[in-house]
Amino acid sequence: MIVEERIYRLHAKKVAEFLRIYEEHGFAVHSKILGNLIGYFTTDVGHLNQVVHLWGFKSHDDRARRRARLLKNKEWNACAEMLVPLIISQENRILVPTRFSPIR
Repeated sequence: MIVEERIYRLHAKKVAEFLRIYEEHGFAVHSKILGNLIGYFTTDVGHLNQVVHLWGFKSHDDRARRRARLLKNKEWNACAEMLVPLIISQENRILVPTRFSPIR
């Protein structure tokens, strides 16, 4: 298993709008195609105005197939068009669980 961490840094005062748009237009399609949501978070201390989400995948190939399918989805692309203007930057990381991690 691998975990993809995505961090979106948003314009000030845009977190609520981002979450509203995502919940109404993106969450269902993301959940259907990506499948294994581990968590969806906002920051409260430290770097503010960020949304962080974690998705689990069986492998790098599983992730690549699912993300390619997502990028072809009209519903997701319409949602992304609404979200992009709210985003300053995006950071993605692939996390690999250790042997003793509860998530493997």
